[in-house]
Amino acid sequence: MPPQPIYDYTQFDFDRPLYTLEDIRRVNPQRHEMEQLSGVVYIDEENHGAVGYKDVTTEEFWISGHMPGFPLMPGVIMCESAAQLAGFYARKYKLLGGDYLGFGGMNDVRFRSPVFPDCRLILVMRLFKLRPNRRGEFAFQGYVDDRMIFNGTMIGVPINRDQPVD
Repeated sequence: MPPQPIYDYTQFDFDRPLYTLEDIRRVNPQRHEMEQLSGVVYIDEENHGAVGYKDVTTEEFWISGHMPGFPLMPGVIMCESAAQLAGFYARKYKLLGGDYLGFGGMNDVRFRSPVFPDCRLILVMRLFKLRPNRRGEFAFQGYVDDRMIFNGTMIGVPINRDQPVD
């Protein structure tokens, strides 16, 4: 059974986002085919949460290969979309520091239904544990047409440009 919704996303106006793609680009570093967040419609600073979306188009980079003749959004791209919403929130409100927010891990991820082109993937997240400058833990959910598509938790960690690469 799916978990309870983090937020009632139906109450927000997705045609009038608080933050557009241009606004997101001022915060998130991803560009070109790796931009997986189209807009943010709600920010809950008190509870450290956000609601955003990814407009899935017929021009996505993965369409020709996943799967030919049956374009199915890869689960890792769905997770990346949720991570970009969490990253946007964490960077905009300076929760973790660092030059970037990177994946530190994912837990309890469940994919419940496929995502296809020409839909809006609604993303919902809430921070539930914070260790400043160390890590943040986020619950996330994705919806299409009022149906929960995926959910889980992820860990975000600060990454600095000058960090040594082994």
